[in-house]
Amino acid sequence: MSLYEGLWWLHVMAASVSIAFFMVRGGLVLSGQSVPRRGVLGVLPHVVDTLLVGSAIALACTIHQYPFVNDWLTAKVLLLVLYVALGSMALRGIRSFATRLWSFFGALATVAYIVWTAVHHSPAMPLAWVKWIWL
Repeated sequence: MSLYEGLWWLHVMAASVSIAFFMVRGGLVLSGQSVPRRGVLGVLPHVVDTLLVGSAIALACTIHQYPFVNDWLTAKVLLLVLYVALGSMALRGIRSFATRLWSFFGALATVAYIVWTAVHHSPAMPLAWVKWIWL
């Protein structure tokens, strides 16, 4: 296995686990339970997210494509900022249940867009169906 393949697998696995942790934590919050600040649900998501970001930086350096140079990586970075903001609102930032619910699903939609952009190396691909509808 090459360095690139190893980093890619680490990144994909970390992304999958990070999304799963977010969904579990969001489910707890939306059901009225608190998210523990210690233990598996309190500490491990931060470890996984650190691996995710570290592997992303290593991958970008390995393939010589960088945010604010390559449009798809720029989109991923900007969408990541939106995802973190919506995720924070969903998990602890807002008291209104409706706002937390919309923030949670907005964060999930944003992460789906991030994954789409990563797979297709194009930020515009999810909008391609709009052109198809109007033809």
